[in-house]
Amino acid sequence: MSSDTVPCAPTDRTDDPTVPSPDGVPHDIVTRAPGAVPTTSATPAVATPEAPAVVSSHEQPRSAAPSARRRTPVKLVLLLGSMAALGALTTDMYLPSLPEVVTDLAAGEASVQFTITATLIGGALGQLLIGPLSDKYGRRLPVLVGIVVHIVSSILCMMAAEVMPLIALRMIQGMGNAAAGVVAVAVIRDRLSGAEASAVLSRLMLVIGVAPLLAPTIGGVIASIWDWRMVFAALALYGVALFVIVWRFLPESLPAERRNTGSARSVLGSYRVLLRDRQFVALALLPGLGMAALFAYVSGSPFVIREGYGLSEHQFSLLFALNGIGLVLGSQLNAALVRKFAPIRLMRLALPISTMLAIALLVVAATGTGGLIGLCIPLWLMLFVNALVPPNASALALTRHGERAGAAAALIGFSQAGVAGSVAPLVGVLGASATAMAIVIVGAMIASTLVLALGTPAYRRGGWTA
Repeated sequence: MSSDTVPCAPTDRTDDPTVPSPDGVPHDIVTRAPGAVPTTSATPAVATPEAPAVVSSHEQPRSAAPSARRRTPVKLVLLLGSMAALGALTTDMYLPSLPEVVTDLAAGEASVQFTITATLIGGALGQLLIGPLSDKYGRRLPVLVGIVVHIVSSILCMMAAEVMPLIALRMIQGMGNAAAGVVAVAVIRDRLSGAEASAVLSRLMLVIGVAPLLAPTIGGVIASIWDWRMVFAALALYGVALFVIVWRFLPESLPAERRNTGSARSVLGSYRVLLRDRQFVALALLPGLGMAALFAYVSGSPFVIREGYGLSEHQFSLLFALNGIGLVLGSQLNAALVRKFAPIRLMRLALPISTMLAIALLVVAATGTGGLIGLCIPLWLMLFVNALVPPNASALALTRHGERAGAAAALIGFSQAGVAGSVAPLVGVLGASATAMAIVIVGAMIASTLVLALGTPAYRRGGWTA
């Protein structure tokens, strides 16, 4: 058995340089000889039969025994998934209508594509605001306010007569959606950390994955029966239903005694602490670069696949759903693997494989080999393998700063929305072709591998062990 496939206990280890001590303080990276006693900059809390572990006030007590791990209720996972899926639904239900929006608003393709990018940019900015506020005021209030913003902006999007107001409203809509996404991740970190959090985040992807499976089909049906404006009516109704469900069933996971009660300056100062942590920054960038690759496909596919290969709205929706299955299966595979292998081990293998598959996609796109099927095979495999990276990177990043989970989740979300929003429009700039889409995906995958290699100890001797 190779060194990459040796099972290891994924939780509560204190000799992993990528996982902090239980009090949230990262360990120093120490090079040691095999068999040597590990040393760290902080004394870890270790549970023994004679002396129970001392747990930081920022962490929930939990047993080191695998059989004693707490399980997150399925209903809570479904609720958090419904919250986290709000942003994906807002994007994916609208995708099949992009060509019709071009015609109806007499706008250019690049301008209409920017209505997707505007949502991502709004989400990025919104998360930076919501994260610290959720650390200060708790999780429930920010998410309820954000859902109200989503509802109002969705209704106003129905009335847009020109593309510029639609872009502005989509940005506001993204800011409202950000609250649901940030709070969903922060609630998980309030309850779990490390590999356990990674497993729950992967299960969350099963719920979030329903969005790319069903949303384009639903949006296409609504647009074909009525028009694209009614898609926003459906999004507003979803927001109303989500508001009621969150109001009734979302527990407050951050009690008053654990909140950041400092001034606004000190709350925002959480970002300064996070940005000084090099490994946190690297881990937080990885989900963003993965999202950039995904949204290069998402924003370009209506023009590259639907128009380029002459697919109908229904055919495009089915193909989009098939690729969504790849994301769901990959995330569920990760949920199983992360209980046997350290999260960073999975990432150090998944990223190079994803990069090779992206290069294969570029070769197929440039040569036209195999037509649509030839294009979809490496694309599907790349989405499948790359789905192992975001939950593991997010969980490790959050584990380093449990005492400011809201701000940490916000920076991860900002990375996802901000990097994706900046990179995805390059597909249109480069010509909205299959080759342009593949070039952007390859760039995102190469950048991800370099960030993992340079910003974390994943590829250093002993640095990836857990």
